[in-house]
Amino acid sequence: MPRFHSRLGCSTISFRHQPLPEALATIAGLGFTEIDLGALPGVCDHVPYVLDQPAVENVARTVIASGLQVRSINCDIGDLNVPLSADGRARRRAHLNMLVALAVATDARALVLPCGAIDHTPVETLEADIARVADELASAADVAASRGVHLWTESLHLHRLCFNLERAQLLTDRLPVGVGVVMDFSHVVASGGDPTEFVARFATRIEHVHIRDAAPGNINISVGRGTVDFSTGLKVLADAGFAGHFSLELETRDVTHDKRPAAAADAGRLISDLI
Repeated sequence: MPRFHSRLGCSTISFRHQPLPEALATIAGLGFTEIDLGALPGVCDHVPYVLDQPAVENVARTVIASGLQVRSINCDIGDLNVPLSADGRARRRAHLNMLVALAVATDARALVLPCGAIDHTPVETLEADIARVADELASAADVAASRGVHLWTESLHLHRLCFNLERAQLLTDRLPVGVGVVMDFSHVVASGGDPTEFVARFATRIEHVHIRDAAPGNINISVGRGTVDFSTGLKVLADAGFAGHFSLELETRDVTHDKRPAAAADAGRLISDLI
């Protein structure tokens, strides 16, 4: 019998302090069968930011050898609300193409892109910035779809342009149906929002869910140590018809590295019982 629910995976961000092969071995050793692959500069370097074909092939070989399935690649192609020069756009497109190639090579279902720069203040106006983010996400979705890959966005992120429910709503209202939404319990709660309201607003768009605990203003808390009501939140998701997958994204700072595997196992058991 599987140790954890079949719809629950573990992000490699949970073990970002380990090299990719070691992180994958840790996750598989705990009993998970699915991952989100972290590719976020400054957060998780399991995928090189300078991504060329040899790097794609190297990461893909490492992931395939682990035996773990990839649900999504959590990545970044730059600040989507910042205007770019022609050269900048060409570099962004090249980076996106390599990430899509990595998704194909690892049989990942989707790429996950952020909801703007790590700054709450718009570059121009809020309306113009959100329109630019939506347009960039729509363009990226077309590129991904051309190779059979989905495009999702974490539409509410405490530290980025769309940092609360209201801005997440403004962004989601502009997104084409081809762009799905990732719900992260920690970002919703840390921003002062209610996961129940997030589900009520975006249930038909939610494709994936990140699991991490939080307190107001703090997303770096182990599951069970914060104020997130996972029991209610997961029930609301189920009642809304959510049939997607979940991933433990334990970018926590309240446990030492040697205790991370045990914390991930505890979280996996708790969430599995609630799904």
